[in-house]
This record gives sequence, C-alpha cells and structure tokens, in this order.
Amino acid sequence: MLLSKLLGERIKEKPGDATSISHIYLLRGGYIRQVSNGIYSLLMPAKRIATKIEDIIREEMDAIDGQEVMFPVVLPADLWQESGRFESVGSELVRFKDRAGKDMLLGMTHEEAAVHLARTEARSYAQYPFMIYQIQTKFRDEPRARGGLIRVREFTMKDAYSFHTSQEDLEQYYDRCLQAYHNVFRKAGVPEVVCVKSDTGMMGGKVAHEFMLLTDIGEDTIIICDSCDYQSNMEVATSKLDKYEIAEEEIKENHTPEIKDIDSLAKFFDVPAHRLLKAAVFEVEGRKEPLIVFIRGDLQVNESKLSKIVQANVTPFTNYEDSNLCFGFMGPVGLEAGDAQIVFDSSLEGETNLICGANKVDYHLSGVSVPRDLKVEAFHDVAEVNEGHTCPCCDGKLQFKRGVEVGNIFQLGTKYTESMNMTYTDKDGKAKTPIMGCYGIGVGRLLACIIESHHDEYGPIWPISVAPWQVHICVLGSKKVDMNAVGSDIYNRLNNKWEVIMDDRNMGPGAKFADADLLGIPVRIVVGERNLENGQVELMTRDKSVKKLVNITDIEQEVADLINELKNNM
Repeated sequence: MLLSKLLGERIKEKPGDATSISHIYLLRGGYIRQVSNGIYSLLMPAKRIATKIEDIIREEMDAIDGQEVMFPVVLPADLWQESGRFESVGSELVRFKDRAGKDMLLGMTHEEAAVHLARTEARSYAQYPFMIYQIQTKFRDEPRARGGLIRVREFTMKDAYSFHTSQEDLEQYYDRCLQAYHNVFRKAGVPEVVCVKSDTGMMGGKVAHEFMLLTDIGEDTIIICDSCDYQSNMEVATSKLDKYEIAEEEIKENHTPEIKDIDSLAKFFDVPAHRLLKAAVFEVEGRKEPLIVFIRGDLQVNESKLSKIVQANVTPFTNYEDSNLCFGFMGPVGLEAGDAQIVFDSSLEGETNLICGANKVDYHLSGVSVPRDLKVEAFHDVAEVNEGHTCPCCDGKLQFKRGVEVGNIFQLGTKYTESMNMTYTDKDGKAKTPIMGCYGIGVGRLLACIIESHHDEYGPIWPISVAPWQVHICVLGSKKVDMNAVGSDIYNRLNNKWEVIMDDRNMGPGAKFADADLLGIPVRIVVGERNLENGQVELMTRDKSVKKLVNITDIEQEVADLINELKNNM
C-alpha cells in the first residue's frame, strides 16, 4: 500500500468532541469517521485491524468446536414475543413494521434467532452438545453513546450460543470458552484483560462473567482484592462486613426535629453510621406498591442485586405525594406499610442497639434490636460493597478499579429454550429442554481498547498480531537521490512476505514521522539520504525499544528477525 493512495486524512489537532485516548487517535489517525451519534464508518486501517481481530476470534471459536453461521439482522417480532423480550426490553431495541404491517425488529442480540435455528436442526440427544457463532453487525439504540468505538449504537460483535443436555456439560464447555476468551485477548495484544463475576442483566441465567480492560475511562466499577484473586463487577460483588456486638438497650423515642439524613442523624446521636438503620424506597416495574429496603446506615442499596430479589427492574421512589409513608423518619418497628414489599439487607442480621426512624415526623427510635424487636423471615444481600471492605474470600481489602467490558459469557440455562418450546429427544425417547450458554465479544470495542492499553503521546502502538500493516517504510526526501526508487526496491522485496505500507509522499520528515506514529505500525524502516551513503537504512519499532542501522542488503533478514521477536514477546 502506498500512503499517497490511502484514503483518510491524519489530523494534527485533537478533535474537540473526543475525550478518550482511543477516540482521539482513531479520529486523528484516519481510522474512523462519524456518520451519526454512535455510528461510524471504518476506513481501511481500522477495517484491516478489525478483520485480524475477527480472524483471531474465529481461530479460537473453531478450536472449541464452534460452527460459524449467520443470523438475519432483521427479525420478526414473534420470536422475541416467544421469549418475552419484545415487551420487556426498552427503547434500545428498534421495533418497526414492514410494508405488510408485521412487527419486526433489528437484532441487538441473537438468542432468539439461535434457538429458532437450533430447534429445527437438533432434535436428537446424539447431536448435542454443539455451539454456533456469528460475527455480525448489530444495532442497539444506546442512549449514552460515547468514546468513539467504546460505546456505540451500531457495532460488530461475535456472539456464540452453545446447547447442552446437562448443566454439568454446560459448565465444562463454559470453562473451555472462558479459556478461549483469555486466548483471544492475549493474541490480540491485551493479556491484561481480567475476568470478573457479573450480573446476567437482561440476558437472564444464573452465572455470568465479564472480561474487563482496567482503564480510567471505564464506566464499570471493578472490585479487586489486594491479597487474593477475587475480582467482581460492582453489580454482584460481596464482602465480609464487620459485626458489632453491642449490649441491648430498651427502645426509646427521641425527638429529632428536621433530622432526615444519615450524616445529620449520626452527628445528633454521636454514633458511627453503622449504628443506624435506614430505609430506601423504590418503585418496581409493573407494580403499584412501593418496595422498602432496610439496610445498615453506612451502606447503599445495589439496585442490580435488588432487582434479582424481586424479579423486576427497580428505580428510586419519587411519587411522594401519593404515599402514606413517613419519608425521612421511616423505620421497621411499628411500620404500617400497607401492601408495600419489604426487604431486609443481610447487614442487619443479628444487629442490636440500632437507631432508626419512628414512623413519626421528627422522631427516631434508639435501642432497636433486630433479633428482639423485628420478625424478619429472610435477609438478602442487596448492599453495594465499599472500598476497603474485607474480601469475601480472604482477609484482604477490596479496591475499586475502572474498567471497559470487552467480552462476556453467560450460563443462560433454559430461559430461552423453555420459553420458545425447544426440545430434543433423549436416549429414552423423552422430550427434554436443552440448556444454553452464550458468549460475546465486541470487535470495535476491543479495537479501541487495544489503543487504550497500547499508546504513547504520539499515537497507537499496534501489537504485531492486529496491526493494519506490519512494516512501514518512511522515505525521506532528497535533492540528490531518487529516494522513492530506493524505497520502492525495499518495498518490492518485503511486500511478498509481509504487509507493507510505504510513505511515498512529497512531504517533510516531521509530517511523515507524525503520520507514522498515528498509524502505529510495529516495524518502521526510515530511508534517509545520509544513511544511504553507507548503504544503510534505519530499522526501529514503533515503541522505540529497538532502533538501529542495518545494511540494505540484509533488510529482509533483519525485518524477519524483528517481526519474530515481536511475535514471541506477545
């Protein structure tokens, strides 16, 4: 490839609307161009990188017996009505009617399509287990598109779906896929991606893991132990809470005028926040009655955990005018909650001598003992962990990190196969429901995350495995020598062995080096007049860790050795 023919301008200035490193360099380097909010065209360099990422993914999926298929982008609504997601998924799912008036949708994920295909093709236990996968462009009307390819509305992803006759078989395959994902990220040049436990969200199922690149631009909070290998998404993270054995006292009503928040209450009674019992009220999707959560005063409610308990989406309660609850002074003792659902967090189990609302304006109770004064049928873990909490697996302390999700895997169980009436005949001739797993990797997001992990102040530093080209020949100008002729000779010698791009433009060295940095090619050959006098060119790596003069006659072997070294160091 000649750089003079490459479509896409490289930009010196930082784009005003770009904030993340990857977004900045993808725009500046001529990799992507925005078409609409969260929708981008990929130019040749980005397309070549994406194709190499896809090839790595295919290699690993094929290695675990995956069968590549292709599902439709446009799906009939009745498939999603079978699973129940046509109504339950929000406005991020694009729904429309075709010319015949039939409800249709754009596939944002393809569990339903996978079941539709598999239920007609896998009717006997002898055909199990199997996994089908695709690499396809999808659309999700994401309300918070940001960061270039980090969070988009249209995206290319690999999604895979496995089908099993037993939970044990699913778990074994799940572990194989988990290892394959680690292989994908290592081969793509980001072995630092970590695997964390996660919430299953709208996908359903009981077990899920996310693969996260730890970076300050990440939207997700990752919980990591400083002493062991415990790692978790905030949505499902747990911790060991300190328990406080305090002698029981009699319940006493205290006048607390206008004291409604935890900090003021703790100051009023001169006690730490963990001595307080607070109420948090939520609205539950599809229900009129509020949901009241009682939790220790130093903790916050984790809405994802709470949604799992009540089996519905929850949001903070806002309809104060139509409620009889005594907001600001609410407590579990003597509470007349009507039909409201009540959840007690596990942090309250066994706690004594607490302070809570008296369900009376300007009054709080002290001396409340949970075992003595409350009849709690069950406690549930609905609390967010705090930084510094004790690890649930050891005595280490939990730390908070930021991360970007680049892949996920789920043990779906029978959520989709059961709702869509998929069965197979077992060896005894009985109809059984297969068990599913699903596995996704975002290609564009992984591309962006490689930049986040591998860059310097001048541009991306592409790993050799995914670089758009492997060798960049940078030909400098001269009034005495036909430098492009020399560069073309080197280009022709290398181009039949490696992927080579040559900068043949009539531009100054500063501009050429700046563009070379933005293209981030791993191996660079600088053809300059001074070194040519000695029959040499400069050979270097993009990260400047290698920089040396080599004889032109040895260039093929020198490049081969350097590329092999880069591959071996991955």
